[in-house]
Amino acid sequence: MAMRQTPLTCSGHTRPVVDLAFSGITPFGYFLISACKDGKPMLRQGDTGDWIGTFLGHKGAVWGATLNTDATKAATAAADFTAKVWDAVSGAEVLTLAHKHIVKSVHFTKDSNCLLTGGNDKVIRIYDLNQPEEAPQEIPGHTASIKRALWCHDDKHILSASEDRTVRLWDRNIPEAVKTLSFDTSVSSMEYLADGDVVLITYGKTIAFYNAHSLELIKTIVTPANIHSASLHPEKDFIVAGGDDFKLYKYDYGTSEELESYKGHFGPVHCVRFSPDGELYASGSEDGTLRLWQTAVGKTYGLWKCVLPGNLTVEASSRSHCNTQEQTE
Repeated sequence: MAMRQTPLTCSGHTRPVVDLAFSGITPFGYFLISACKDGKPMLRQGDTGDWIGTFLGHKGAVWGATLNTDATKAATAAADFTAKVWDAVSGAEVLTLAHKHIVKSVHFTKDSNCLLTGGNDKVIRIYDLNQPEEAPQEIPGHTASIKRALWCHDDKHILSASEDRTVRLWDRNIPEAVKTLSFDTSVSSMEYLADGDVVLITYGKTIAFYNAHSLELIKTIVTPANIHSASLHPEKDFIVAGGDDFKLYKYDYGTSEELESYKGHFGPVHCVRFSPDGELYASGSEDGTLRLWQTAVGKTYGLWKCVLPGNLTVEASSRSHCNTQEQTE
């Protein structure tokens, strides 16, 4: 009898969770940030989901959130026409970067010195965080809202996904796209894995993998439902995906075989991401919750404890509902 997946449910948000991101592995573990339409991005311990703090300051829905590698800085993108940079240790707001329209995406360079933004004004911007008073470098070209903009190739290039049904690869020093992928429908998500130079793109019911340098197609997986987000395991063993039908799907990357699927939320799944160690993945949903799932059910990890023998389930500790503490401004 197969062991049953027991997710950790992280409540606290009051509206749909639309984006999430993990930090790298630090001496203090790894961390998870979530973006939500309630305008209050939250920081959590990555392996348990335990609430650490809430970044207060945006005056509209937060559409994007990210952490730098060592989890000392956070950045958020919001409907109040700003991107903000935060001290992720103290929770203090460091910078507010004004934009001309809603901001959807933020991403730090590896050295945390520059921030990449994209949003509804169709322009990619690069901010030098050491000189925030200077005007950002602007890269126009998209003809509709930018959903995601990511650094790649050691921060020498940029990948962007837009409502104009294209994904474009840019040289950060050249204001023209180096390569462009066109699709029949809007791209719903994009993920870049530096190890292996793979770009994962979702659109409609398709999960597609491309070479990040040539943008040549590697393979596709067709799913039963429209997919909003997918993530590739750090060692490229598995893919997880979620979308319109409230389910989470797990596939073998090598064979494309569906390994499991289960109803994970009480609303569409907007975002999924593997943790940096690959031991778990997080999902965020229209239902206002984040959930943490084990990659290999049966391991004792974080708040999960394997119960043997006779009871072939994996149980979470009494803290499996990672509620936020009372928040005060």
